[in-house]
Amino acid sequence: MKILNPRVHGYVDYLLVAVFLLAPTLLGMSSTPSVISYALAAIHFTETILTAFPLGLVKLIPFTLHGASEFVVSIALVALPWVVGFASDTTARNFYVASGVLIFVVWLITDYKAAERPAMARA
Repeated sequence: MKILNPRVHGYVDYLLVAVFLLAPTLLGMSSTPSVISYALAAIHFTETILTAFPLGLVKLIPFTLHGASEFVVSIALVALPWVVGFASDTTARNFYVASGVLIFVVWLITDYKAAERPAMARA
């Protein structure tokens, strides 16, 4: 069931950027997970402002492509602690696994095609 419209998804995206920016400090992450979190914040912020949806500023990236990116990122985040080698850091590992799962849930419930339909057709 696609219950998140593009506008609400945009708010979730900007919240996610803030989470990736604040998590290293709030959770006391070590250097590698921290650097990755800051990089993810920058990348996701850039992708969000460039997405063609209500809260995008430049509207270059189709919202459906934004969704495909989030699907890939959600899977990658779950594997990241083992791939990069910080799985023994319980806090960082749990943060990235939980982030991946939550992004996957957001991907599942977002109507990525709504941004392509005219407003009258969505009403």
